[in-house]
Amino acid sequence: MGNDSYVSPFSTRYASKEMQFLFSEDHKFQTWRRLWVALAKAEQAEGLDISDEQITELESHIDDVNYDVARQREREVRHDVMSHVYAYGVQCPKAAGIIHLGATSCYVGDNTDILIMREALSLVRGKLLTVMSLLADFAEKYKALPCLAYTHLQPAQLTTVGKRATLWLNELLMDFEEVEHRMEKLALLGSKGTTGTQASFMELFHGDSAKVKAVEDRIAALLGFERVVPVSGQTYSRKVDYQVVSSLSGIAQSASKFAYDMRLLASFKEMEEPFEKSQIGSSAMPYKRNPMRCERIDALARYVMVDTLNTAITSSCQFFERTLDDSANKRIAVAEAFLGVDAILNIMMNVCDGMVVYENVIRQRVMRELPFMATENIMMDAVEHGGNRQELHEKLRVHAQAAAKRVKEEGAENDMLERVSNDPAFGLAKEDLQQVLNPEDYTGRCREQVEDYLQNVVRPILQANQYLMQKQVELTV
Repeated sequence: MGNDSYVSPFSTRYASKEMQFLFSEDHKFQTWRRLWVALAKAEQAEGLDISDEQITELESHIDDVNYDVARQREREVRHDVMSHVYAYGVQCPKAAGIIHLGATSCYVGDNTDILIMREALSLVRGKLLTVMSLLADFAEKYKALPCLAYTHLQPAQLTTVGKRATLWLNELLMDFEEVEHRMEKLALLGSKGTTGTQASFMELFHGDSAKVKAVEDRIAALLGFERVVPVSGQTYSRKVDYQVVSSLSGIAQSASKFAYDMRLLASFKEMEEPFEKSQIGSSAMPYKRNPMRCERIDALARYVMVDTLNTAITSSCQFFERTLDDSANKRIAVAEAFLGVDAILNIMMNVCDGMVVYENVIRQRVMRELPFMATENIMMDAVEHGGNRQELHEKLRVHAQAAAKRVKEEGAENDMLERVSNDPAFGLAKEDLQQVLNPEDYTGRCREQVEDYLQNVVRPILQANQYLMQKQVELTV
């Protein structure tokens, strides 16, 4: 394809080669042929007149798809499945008569979709685990570093950098569990026939229901599935696509939350994503270090989350045993949801492997706000020196508002402690107040929470699944 045709950015910029292969023409049509081989083997095992020679011939041409023959045939008959049945038969003349025997188009189309989704979910799962491992290490490293915690995007109390990382990590853990659940629940369509009744197979096996059922069970076993869907029309329920893409949307949501937080932290100059030595942040402003990776995560996540609506609408409008308005939509929607999440996780692996923490800036910002957050401790110390709690509470409120006004309107430093030390009602010297301002005293159980969470929840999962983790990929701008 030249430069005069549309090319998806998923192919040129975002998705990995591994994920692109899973949704490629090669993988699709080779999987069709694997399914035709499985069908022939199952039908032979249950007594149909299919020879070992025919099966061997089919197996020998699984990978070398003769696209030119298939495309020429499709121009004539306007049917993709029958065109590939014909092309396969050209390569396998001895087996031509038994290819696709008793099956309808969805035998290869739908079963292939399920097989590809299982493989794609496995790839997603591995990358998800890698991101989780990187965030776990980051949380461990910074479990005790105090930083501002926010509610309503306003400084509220203190947390730690590591504790905040566990919040990102825990949402990804929820996504991991959902992906595992979806993989466990995936079932093949099997060999259900034109309207799901298996009538064509009953004809092939002269009404022997047990053989028809056995053929389906054999196909599933040959393709590594423990079960097929119990009932269907011509297709598996399109709700399956919705459930799978929804699990991908969950990953996009978690990644987007992480990326937005990182972008805000970069604005605060507390943390940054990796910035390469020769990277240019702005064409006009040489000093800028834009959070471009996290911005890309948010952009792609938005696309994936909206894409879920495609599968929801498609699932809701399937008439009776099937219609064909699902086909064109799901070719795009399901594939691009996977390609989008693959790209998101590629970027997250890159970001989480090199996040930069500016501890001095974090502490400086903490110390600006800590006098406000320490008011409860200040009040308790003053009460111990004989003060009245109710009166002191009101005085602290007045001092805090005055100090905040000075900071906001005059751009001055927070003089809260100076105001309190100068107020005789508190009976506290400035030296006494300085002892109250130790940030580590205001982080609660953050350190212990991080340690407990990693040791008891996350590390066991990572350890049990370490062989599934994916290597990082080089990002394309």
